[in-house]
Amino acid sequence: MYKSSLRPLLFRFDPEWVHHFTFRTLKKIGKTSAFRSFVRKNFQVEDPRLERELFGLKFKNPVGLAAGFDKDAKLFQELSDLGFGFIEIGTVTPKPQPGNEKKRLFRLKEDNAIINRMGFNNDGVEAAVERLKKNKNVLIGGNIGKNKITPNENAVDDYKICFEALYDYVNYFVVNVSSPNTPNLRALQDKEPLTNLLNTLQSLNAEKPKQKPILLKIAPDLTDAQLLDIIDIVKETKIAGVIATNTTISREGLQSENKKETGGLSGKPLKNRATEVIRFLSERSNHAFPIIGVGGIHSAEDALEKLEAGASLVQLYTGFIYEGPALIKKINKAILAKNIK
Repeated sequence: MYKSSLRPLLFRFDPEWVHHFTFRTLKKIGKTSAFRSFVRKNFQVEDPRLERELFGLKFKNPVGLAAGFDKDAKLFQELSDLGFGFIEIGTVTPKPQPGNEKKRLFRLKEDNAIINRMGFNNDGVEAAVERLKKNKNVLIGGNIGKNKITPNENAVDDYKICFEALYDYVNYFVVNVSSPNTPNLRALQDKEPLTNLLNTLQSLNAEKPKQKPILLKIAPDLTDAQLLDIIDIVKETKIAGVIATNTTISREGLQSENKKETGGLSGKPLKNRATEVIRFLSERSNHAFPIIGVGGIHSAEDALEKLEAGASLVQLYTGFIYEGPALIKKINKAILAKNIK
């Protein structure tokens, strides 16, 4: 129904407008017990064989929602009802910021892809905290970044602010230094500044009564040498794991008319490269740390491919938009059918 009826209607309109319209609609009808009961019955898969224990957390299933969809923690409860095992909010920054100028979100229909240059638009970390205070047992990841106006030499301070503010309200953290839409942000992926940033957050973490897992989200555009550096950095800083991957700046093989728009590309064209990165990290590290696989998952087979390549969990974003909420159920059922653990 979604792909045959609802998606063609929604795809007639501006994608950012549709995003906010969908949020408002789901927020309104999601309050009714009848709707929530209908959604849970039709989309959730409850089975103890789907549970995963990673870095001290129990995930009810291995299919999560990637950061960028619920940036401001406005819809995590309703999205969880659709069957996600965990929700990653953000990227949030210390101060609110509007992001880049519109138009900044583009569908590439022929490629089953999206280009975005949102620029960390969000209400700021304190606004997210206020909403997360109402959380009812949804496992939440907090994806954190720096404000656009913060120079790289002061970036660590922004990540520290977000870490401290979110600490009591998220289950794990994700350090985002891999978005292509904040000027010079990816320079923080270099070995020295990244090691310094992660060690600083780990020091803050060590002071807490209970440490929270910290993960690093990386770009798919890293070279093999840079990926080997990532393995060394994870080992040195003792962070919990890696999310592979963020959006790509590559435009190879695209067919859509608006393929030359600047920003990060997500969706089907990213599938193979994201899987390559997962496999490389898993094999070269000798499976030393958990990997959350994201990028180009538009079918149950795509998700299984990521898991077989070495991912412990997977996340959806663009595939969720193109395929609809039934994709979550399909992936979880395929995992059960294949008996993947």
